Amino acid sequence: MEKTIITVEVLVAAPVVKVWEYWTDPAHIIQWNNASDDWHTPRATNDLHVGGKFNYRMEAKDGSFGFDFEGTYTVVDLYQKIEYNIIDGREVKINFMQEGDLCKVVESFEAENQNSIELQRGGWQAIINNFKKHVEATP
Repeated sequence: MEKTIITVEVLVAAPVVKVWEYWTDPAHIIQWNNASDDWHTPRATNDLHVGGKFNYRMEAKDGSFGFDFEGTYTVVDLYQKIEYNIIDGREVKINFMQEGDLCKVVESFEAENQNSIELQRGGWQAIINNFKKHVEATP
């Protein structure tokens, strides 16, 4: 069966060094890693190196549902690229590109089979949009 790759992207009004820091620092991850206001990430760990692991606990604020989003890094190129395998084996690739005063973040991931492509794209796009909002609103 052929893998479906979904891509989301955002332009952030910040230098790539700040974008990278906010993408990888657990203190920032817990601030932006949610697709809607009724969800949150109460804790995050991140061991950012090839072979390192991350775990973001994502939960509905009302306590009705939660899960660990976790994986292992396969590529870490400082300020340029991060690749990892989610615990279920799917691959994710994130590229960071400085374009003048903006940093373009492009995230591509293998779709899973439980939710529609549109729902997955929408959820991941909402998260990356929250990331942009957090970076641009925080000094």
